[in-house]
Amino acid sequence: MDNRIKEFRQKLGISQVELARRAHTAGPNLSAVERGERKAWPKLKRSLARVLKTSQNELFHDEKELPDEKK
Repeated sequence: MDNRIKEFRQKLGISQVELARRAHTAGPNLSAVERGERKAWPKLKRSLARVLKTSQNELFHDEKELPDEKK
């Protein structure tokens, strides 16, 4: 499960702990998703994309195209 979470997180200069807090998830869960050991649920994908100021498709580029987030 390839993703660019770490890349976008580092661009914003925030830690995994801070990203987990902002995305409303547990630190160990975020860490596993970032390392590709666990798949992110759709709600977490939306939250991460929002916090990291990018689209879900940019963040999770290996997966099929994801629908746009409802605002």
